[in-house]
Amino acid sequence: MTNINALSDLFREDVIDPKTLEINEKIRAAMKDGPRIDRVPLEIMRASRENGTGVFPARPKSDRAITKSIPGKDGEVGLRIIAPEQPSGVYLHIHGGGWVNGANDQNDPLMEHFADHHNMAVVSVEYRLAPEHRFPAAPDDCEAAAAWLIENCEAEFGTDWLSIGGESAGAHLAALTIIRMRDNHDYTGFKAANLVFGIYDVSLSPSVRTWRKGRLVLDTETMRFFSNCFAPDPHMQRLPKVSPLFAKLYDLPPALFTVGTLDPLVDDTLFMHGRWAAAGNRASLEVFPGGIHGFPAFGGPLAKQFIKTVDDFFTVELNRNC
Repeated sequence: MTNINALSDLFREDVIDPKTLEINEKIRAAMKDGPRIDRVPLEIMRASRENGTGVFPARPKSDRAITKSIPGKDGEVGLRIIAPEQPSGVYLHIHGGGWVNGANDQNDPLMEHFADHHNMAVVSVEYRLAPEHRFPAAPDDCEAAAAWLIENCEAEFGTDWLSIGGESAGAHLAALTIIRMRDNHDYTGFKAANLVFGIYDVSLSPSVRTWRKGRLVLDTETMRFFSNCFAPDPHMQRLPKVSPLFAKLYDLPPALFTVGTLDPLVDDTLFMHGRWAAAGNRASLEVFPGGIHGFPAFGGPLAKQFIKTVDDFFTVELNRNC
């Protein structure tokens, strides 16, 4: 894991792998003259994400996945499940997309990897998207999924080992779900949290507000658009119930925080990791030189390092608790 004393070295340009630089330049060039996702109709933005015509490549759908609906606060909540026959644990996954984009069937290859490599049942939440459904719709749906799993995990999967995680807005919703389960359900039983380049300050952290390195998937304007779709009241954006960076962080599970050095959300991860650890929780941090937002989706050596980092984390936590 990242040595805090050597953290500054990871932000030097000369430590970025040449292949990572090549990938970044291709994305920078593609986005330079392309339409901004915050300026196109929602249906076009979402279709682009689904069919892979935007910055993120399309991912094949798993023929092993099954779907299930469970009761939520305001209606049914969809779950997508990829599970081995006798899982050792369960991973509650929450997808990213700035709260306005994405779906629970758009990361199946990674979900299959977790199922196969760690013998885990992976349950991904289809939460309601903003701006049609603003805060607290998405957190409510994720809380409903977590509550259902806590009650039914043993009967459905034969194990009560439950972990949680997500990417970007999914990491934000995962953090909120952990806190909500503690506060609303007196549940502190999550065994691990995989929090991948998350958004923990919806009002925009300093690195987002002062970003000057171009549009590498995200920039200040894009993040402001996402935040305003999710929670348009600026006074609300800094409330602990909206931005987990400002919440009470006691009695939380061991967490792995990952982020790239060229991600506008880098402060979110650095700050949240520090607060998580300062509250007495076990917390690991991995910073990837040259990693842009969503870098595992673009392949190359950095994506392989990311998978190994997450695999090592889950292996340790599964062995610790199973």
